[in-house]
Amino acid sequence: MTRQSKSRALESTWSRRRIRVGEWTITALSDGFFRLDGGSMWGVVPATLWRQWTPPAGDNTILLALRPFLAERGADKVVIEVGIGERWEEKWRGIYHIEAGDSLPATLRACGVAPEDVTHVVASHCHWDHIGGQVIERAGELVPTFPNARHFAPRIEIEMAKRPGHARSGSYRSDDVEPVEERGLLVPYEGTQELLPGIRAHVLGGHSDGVAVITIGDEDGEAAIFWADVVPTTHHIQPPYIMAYDIDVVRSFEQRSEWLERAADRGWIGLFYHDADEAFGRIVRAGRRFAFEPVESETLAPATP
Repeated sequence: MTRQSKSRALESTWSRRRIRVGEWTITALSDGFFRLDGGSMWGVVPATLWRQWTPPAGDNTILLALRPFLAERGADKVVIEVGIGERWEEKWRGIYHIEAGDSLPATLRACGVAPEDVTHVVASHCHWDHIGGQVIERAGELVPTFPNARHFAPRIEIEMAKRPGHARSGSYRSDDVEPVEERGLLVPYEGTQELLPGIRAHVLGGHSDGVAVITIGDEDGEAAIFWADVVPTTHHIQPPYIMAYDIDVVRSFEQRSEWLERAADRGWIGLFYHDADEAFGRIVRAGRRFAFEPVESETLAPATP
C-alpha cells in the first residue's frame, strides 16, 4: 500500500515530540517550512508516484520541513542543524515559499534552552537551508546565534561556502559561516569523527561534496541517525530515490544503499529534517525493499517561565 503524505498545507505546527536514546533526550524542533520543485526533489522517480507521497502545489513545489533537533545529555545541549534562519529578502521568501511558522529560537525556548545555553552546533553540510540559522543580524552586524557553542561542519563544505563562483555556489552563502569562523567557534571535521562523546559525524558525499550523517548514542546498540539530505524525507528510503540536486548520483546510490542497510539492520531511529509529517522513525527491511516504521515519542511539556 502506498503511504501518502498527511500534509495538505501548513496544517502542521511544531509537534513538541521527543524520544530517548540511551543517555540522550532528542527533541524535534522547527524552523518553519519552505517549498522546492517536486521533480528536483525526486529525480528519476515517476511523478505518478511522488505526487501521491508529496502532493505538489500548482507551481509543482512540495512542502518541506526545516527541522533541527536538540540532543541533551547532562550539561551537553547540542543543536543538530539550525534551519534556514531569518536573513532573507522578500524576493527569496517568495521564490522558496519560506514560511517562518515556529522558529528555531522559539522552539528552543519552549524546551527551556536559551541560545547562550547551547554547547555544540552540528551541521551535516553547509547548504543555506541547513545552516542559515546559525548567524543572526544584531545592530547591523552578523553574529553567531549561539555565541557559546562550538560549531562543527565538514571541512570541504566550509571551503565550498567561502569559495564564490563555483558551479554549486548558489547552494551556499559565505556569511552563514564566516561570522562563526571569525570568532573562533567553527571546528571543521573530516571522514568519520567523534565530535563529542556519543555523537559521531560520517562524511559521505553524493548529495554535496561533504554531506554527512550524524549518529547519536551507541552505534552497536541503541542509537539514532540524523539523515540530513542523504535521506531527506521518510518517502526517500529506497536507494534509487535520489534527488536531482545531488552532485554525484553514483556516490549517492552507493552510500545510501550502505547506510540504509546499516540503519535497518541495527534498528537505529532516524531523524528526518525535511519530512513535513514525521520527525522520527525506523527504516526496516520489507523483502527486497525498505519500509518506514514510526516510533513512539513523548509530548514535550511546556517549559516553566
